Amino acid sequence: MEDTAVQQYTFKDFQSDQEVRWCPGCDDYVILRSMLKALPEMGVKKEDVVFISGIGCSSRFPYYVNSYGMHSIHGRAPAVATGVKLANPNLSVWVITGDGDSMAIGGNHFIHMLRRNIDLNIVLFNNEIYGLTKGQFSPTSILGQKTKSSPYGNTQPPFQPGELAIGAQARFFARIGGGNPKAMTDLFVQAEKFSGASLIEVLQNCVIFNDGCFNHFTDKAVKDDQQMFLEHGKPMIFGKNMDKGLVLNGLKLEVVTIGENGVTQEDILVHDSSEKDPTLHQMLIRSTYPLATGIIRRVEELSFEQREANLTEEVRAKSPFKKVDDLLFSGETYEVK
Repeated sequence: MEDTAVQQYTFKDFQSDQEVRWCPGCDDYVILRSMLKALPEMGVKKEDVVFISGIGCSSRFPYYVNSYGMHSIHGRAPAVATGVKLANPNLSVWVITGDGDSMAIGGNHFIHMLRRNIDLNIVLFNNEIYGLTKGQFSPTSILGQKTKSSPYGNTQPPFQPGELAIGAQARFFARIGGGNPKAMTDLFVQAEKFSGASLIEVLQNCVIFNDGCFNHFTDKAVKDDQQMFLEHGKPMIFGKNMDKGLVLNGLKLEVVTIGENGVTQEDILVHDSSEKDPTLHQMLIRSTYPLATGIIRRVEELSFEQREANLTEEVRAKSPFKKVDDLLFSGETYEVK
């Protein structure tokens, strides 16, 4: 009888013997360490874990995890990962990508991976720059940003990864700052348990070419007042004193202070990540004060693989052919003597 019990793993079981070659101080180290801590908590056999990456600083990731993996080609990680998952649906498949890899050359693969709801886990390292190729603007770089390829300022409006994901019918979208390893670890575990395409955007600082791009959200001095960590079923409250909250004022979110102007905690919106209508999720994604982090959207639907399996069973049940011979000897046949 096959042993289906999952071994109890530790951080070191998934730690590769390869030298980690990222710039000192890069948030990629935080993401890697958070993943190595999360993997033993997922309840998945080590031999069933696969990491697929494209091209970029983030895409060195498969070398640094002691598991199966593939460093594929620019923008094509979703296509490769889809093939891996459909060939063996029992695998836990992770797509590791950057803002350039996923939203420029890989944009088409990225949106269709989400639309189809393939049971893949996607970690998007967003540093709003091309780091590996030395500092050109990316699809998420802000307007006016001076880079190696926009010395007088970027003139192209940026993509918002969450908005793009919602537009592609993403069922699971989460966002987290690169300096929050504890929450990041938990998000990785939650993503693996979700049946369908799960996307986690990590606001990842590039210390060389775009240092401090998220400081106004993630710096220790301001993060409590600038970020709101969402939890399903709990009021949308934030602030150093946990006295700020969100209410809906017409068609806009508004920040209010609990205790002022008669506002009580009961007036604060309660986060519902499972609401199928994405309107409020989209508003949270667009919000810059506060910046919404945590799981913003988590809607349970059939995955692509489940829909395909259900259709196959339905067709098979109705088919008069149970084996190849039934097909070959159906209709008009003749014998050669």
